[in-house]
Amino acid sequence: MDKLIELAGTLASGAVIAVLASWLTSRARDHQERQAEIGALRVQADAMTVAVMELQSAAAANRLLWEGTAERGRTFLLAVLAFAGGAARARIAGGTDMQSGLVGFGRAAELLSRERVASKQTVAAVREPLTLAATAAAPLMRSSDPTVIAATEQLLNALSDVENTARLEAALETFGRAVNAATAPGLSWWARRRAARTT
Repeated sequence: MDKLIELAGTLASGAVIAVLASWLTSRARDHQERQAEIGALRVQADAMTVAVMELQSAAAANRLLWEGTAERGRTFLLAVLAFAGGAARARIAGGTDMQSGLVGFGRAAELLSRERVASKQTVAAVREPLTLAATAAAPLMRSSDPTVIAATEQLLNALSDVENTARLEAALETFGRAVNAATAPGLSWWARRRAARTT
């Protein structure tokens, strides 16, 4: 009978140890998975932030290079000078007033055409940062945290109007807060219990 009780005690303690070991293993695996998920989310959020910054830089460069009043004035002045230079060259070569005017218009059109091509190339440079932002947003849209998904959607919507910097900055700030909340370390059991007692 003593042997039976001893055997039952050994089996019971073995079962308790097995359950405890299984629970600890499961908890450690869950913790590792959570840490890996947090690390991946941080990397994805950083990629999204970099893509947004690159897009803002490309848009600012486009504004600076092509859309300012000074740049438009410079282009107009260059077109006038090209017209005058072409007309003068045609006149020196013995052309009539009409021929001189046509050559001048041709030179101005050539200059404006080159300016237009360069402007289009600069605008096309915005496409790459937009693609990077969309690529960075894809894994964030599959996040397990709904606030991260909502903040990513809001940021993508703000990117559609990159000229509205106030909206873009607000969306980027909301995105940062959502990612920080999602990657913040969770409270321990003791901290949760203390917080529950104080409320």
